[in-house]
Amino acid sequence: MLLGIVLHACLFLIPIDWVGQDRWAKSIPIEENPYVFLVAVIHGFRMPVFFLLSGFFTAMLWQRRGLGGLAAHRLKRIGLPLAIGAFTIVPLNALIWTGDEFRPEWWLFAWLGGFSHLWFLWMLLWLAAAFLGAARLGLTFTHPILWWLAVPLSLAPQLLMTEPTFGPDTSAGLIPHPVVLGYYALFFVVGAHLYQRRIATSREWTYALAPALLLAFPVGIATVSEGMPVAARMVSGVMQAAYAWLMCFGLIGLFRLHAWEERYWVRYVSDSSYWLYLWHLPLVAASQLLVSGWPISPHLKFALILAAAIVILLAVYQVAVRYTWVGAMLNGPRSRPVG
Repeated sequence: MLLGIVLHACLFLIPIDWVGQDRWAKSIPIEENPYVFLVAVIHGFRMPVFFLLSGFFTAMLWQRRGLGGLAAHRLKRIGLPLAIGAFTIVPLNALIWTGDEFRPEWWLFAWLGGFSHLWFLWMLLWLAAAFLGAARLGLTFTHPILWWLAVPLSLAPQLLMTEPTFGPDTSAGLIPHPVVLGYYALFFVVGAHLYQRRIATSREWTYALAPALLLAFPVGIATVSEGMPVAARMVSGVMQAAYAWLMCFGLIGLFRLHAWEERYWVRYVSDSSYWLYLWHLPLVAASQLLVSGWPISPHLKFALILAAAIVILLAVYQVAVRYTWVGAMLNGPRSRPVG
């Protein structure tokens, strides 16, 4: 979630259609733009690992609470924040993007044009519904071989994606794109399989980060351009799929190595990250519009935007979210420290 804030804070400094794009983005060759590579590094694994972990915890909730408890939990933690965001965050984003063209009557219907950066919640609801249906039919995700086929099968949707970027396409509309939904479903079922089979994480998984960052990423991003021959695009697809899986398991290993014990500040950051991600984009986009014309370093602009968004939203989280019904909706109830 926090890396999503970093990613969106970068976007006005790379040459794409984005609100408040800085002139610096088009003044530097793309191969010399560090933000292009930072976005690619993050985007290539961020949502795959999110859906893998979502599958893991969905299976855990099923075993602990039953199908009814799972459905209620998903609606509270995912469905309700999405519904609230559809009538607050999504129209606010539309207002920032369209400016004076925005009409007040659009506020209630902006979500019909897509869920903006909340698309992942909508897609997760689709996958949770599919999981509930599969579980009712007796599927258990425990076969020792079948579910691992999701790893090579992810190459198929990766090759069918059309956006000329490193990493998966985005599908923000009311009807999820079947290719994108299918891609993330494969990570979701592997996560469910990890829990159902009680597969223990290992510190050795950290070694997967080396081939991900030193081989899959550089080869994949070098061959991703639209003008590349078909063979090169095939290589890029293979490398992008490999990068996503290697980063998933490598980061799980890294956190198993360094974050295996309970720490208050890690728990706090983890809890707050959901709130920060939900509300960061209006702040980030408005800040990008504000600072894009400032005669200062683009790197300083990026740092200021990132710091301002995180500090403001953390302050709001501490004062008005963490110990309120909003915090309970997002992360479960929290008690204020005594003394």
